[in-house]
Amino acid sequence: MEFLIVTGPSCSGKSYVVSALEEVGFYCADNLPPALIYKFYELCMHAQVQKVAVVTDIRGVSLFSELSIALDKMRDRGNSFKVLFIDCEDGVLLNRYKETRRKHPLTEKYESTEAAIAAERTLLEPLCAIADYNVDTSQLSTSQLKDRITALFGGDGGRSFTVHVESFGFKYGMCREADLMFDVRCFKNPYYIPELKPLTGLDKAVSDYVLSFKETRSFLDKLYDMVDFLLPLYMAEGKSEVIIGIGCTGGKHRSVTCVEALTAHLKDQGIKVVTTHRDIRKH
Repeated sequence: MEFLIVTGPSCSGKSYVVSALEEVGFYCADNLPPALIYKFYELCMHAQVQKVAVVTDIRGVSLFSELSIALDKMRDRGNSFKVLFIDCEDGVLLNRYKETRRKHPLTEKYESTEAAIAAERTLLEPLCAIADYNVDTSQLSTSQLKDRITALFGGDGGRSFTVHVESFGFKYGMCREADLMFDVRCFKNPYYIPELKPLTGLDKAVSDYVLSFKETRSFLDKLYDMVDFLLPLYMAEGKSEVIIGIGCTGGKHRSVTCVEALTAHLKDQGIKVVTTHRDIRKH
């Protein structure tokens, strides 16, 4: 059985994640008290459910403190599970609360939403540290989030090692969840070529322009060599996913070209790759 524990800050997008998981065949239980997770695991095993996702977070307030005990109990009994941590920048979380006019679950204990968010993050730090998958929704649209979840969990059970390669624009914020991050703003920018400006790195004309410079090609050769060296070490460490971010100014031209090149290289090595172009449609 594939058993996934989904957690993260309130208002980070877990409801959208649940919807995406259900579409790829997961049986989902939302806001399950931590103390019941092990019993629920046993019930699903008995019922021979193949893919299960459980959402547990700070909404249970005092009950949430029992989560570490529940996870330790499952580990001690040899139960296999993965943790998916859905994260989001504090400023984005605050804006979401303002837009939706929702109350934070810890509002009653703290004088402001900002303080409640900070307290929740402190409580969640141990889970974030042990998570097998980390997805930051700060800059993702709902459709991009769905695509990311589908790419990660839409295949067969028994998650294989996955490399997530993401292009982004520094002007919109860095790729916060990246294990490895590279800045390609030093390369010639197609943005200043009138006929290339409205295009993206997915277009051959832009890709050909970016790759026409020996500096770009040399960078990619060195990047391939570094990634080929590091990935087996990450696998040996037991990581389920490695996230590589490549950024340029706007996230439309240079970074997209480099991400596509790295994706092709990794696929040639037989590695499962998830590719995201976070800012490609932004102006």
